[in-house]
Formats: sequence, structure tokens, C-alpha cells
Amino acid sequence: MDLGIAGRRAAVAAASQGLGKATAAALAAEGVTVAICSRSRERVEAAATDIPGAVPLVADVGTEDGAAQFVRDARDALGGVDILVANGGGPPPGTFATVPVEQYRTAFEQNCLSAISMCAEAVPAMREQHWGRVLAITSIAVRQPIANLILSNTARAGLTGFLKTLAREVAEDGVTVNSIQPGSHDTERIRALTGGSAGNARIGDPADFGKIAAFLCSEPAKFLTGAGVHVDGGAYAALL
Repeated sequence: MDLGIAGRRAAVAAASQGLGKATAAALAAEGVTVAICSRSRERVEAAATDIPGAVPLVADVGTEDGAAQFVRDARDALGGVDILVANGGGPPPGTFATVPVEQYRTAFEQNCLSAISMCAEAVPAMREQHWGRVLAITSIAVRQPIANLILSNTARAGLTGFLKTLAREVAEDGVTVNSIQPGSHDTERIRALTGGSAGNARIGDPADFGKIAAFLCSEPAKFLTGAGVHVDGGAYAALL
């Protein structure tokens, strides 16, 4: 299938590894020019060598200011941003009993406010040109909270509410806003949380995830907006 996005320009946050990198690679394979970022210049430059035409940028998208600056830098480097993939590392594990209240503020900035800041920078120009794609990589936890990840469960659920609201506000302008909700994939984050192994859980291939993400950013997906697509190998058990 021709995704119809060759020549488009994408800013893919936190894409030096894991699902962000897989998404950037899938977009590049469709002819999209991508800007990727990491806090580490060494890691992002190494990742860029694996993605044809990728522009490596250094940014901390775990903060509001850093996230906004990434989009501005990507826009300067690419001449515009047609596709925004909001992504970032997850907060540390913990439970209600072990997480102090002040840690929620940091988690909200890292996994909610940072993505809102990216949208604030990218979406107005998308609306003006009557074409744009916003895709946030969140977690299956927004549907089915994951034990010992109370910070992530809470912050990403807040982001999901924002994305759904934004999708309805910009749909008439040709801009789609969706989230993609991964379960367990073979990434550094999952290995860190599970001590190097996910036990008996089904593990997804990040490259496959990236291709689904690329479709959500495509021309054929222009009527798909306000959706949360769970990509979890069937782990989510509810009917809706």
C-alpha cells in the first residue's frame, strides 16, 4: 500500500531507540524526512545512521520547554513539520504507597505536558496548511492500568483526554490526532522494567509497531482521528 506521505516532514520525539526509533524508521521507509531527538548526542547520531536521511537533534522532551524546542528545531531543520510523533521515556515504577505526591508533578510534565507543548508548537501550522498528523505513543495502561506503574498510568491517561479533545477541535482543518497504545515490545524500557526478561508475556517486534504507527500518519488514514489504537498482542481483555 502506498501511504501517500512521501515528501512529508516528521518530528519524532525520543527516537534514538525503542518504539520511537522504529516509528521514525518506518516513516523514512515511506519517503518521509524525519528529525529525531535524544538527550544524548552520541545516541541520536548513532540512531540517525540507521535511518535514511534522518536529522539528529539533541533535546530533552521530558520537559515542557525541551519538548517545544525540539519541535522548533525540527521545523527549522526540515522547513516545516507535517507529522508529529509525540513520545518520551516513562517515569519510574511505584505504587500509591511508595510514590510521594510531588513525583506526580514530574510525571505529568514528562508524559503529559511535554506532549501538549509539542502540539502547541506543531498544530497551528498544520491547521493553516490543512494537512497534519499528530500521533502520541502512550501505553496500553490508559485502558488497563499496569501494576507498579501508577505514575505512568495517571499521566498518560491525562494526555489521552487532551488528545481526544484536540482531535475534535482540528478535524475540520485536515489534521488528525491519535494515540497508539503499546503493550510489551522488545525495547530497552521493557527490559529495564522486567529485569531483562518479560517472562511468559507475549513480546512484540518494534519494527511491526513502527509500521502501524506509520499507517496512522498516512494519507489513507485521513478519516481516522480521535482514536486510541492498542497494539498489544491481545493483552487488553475488555470488549471496548
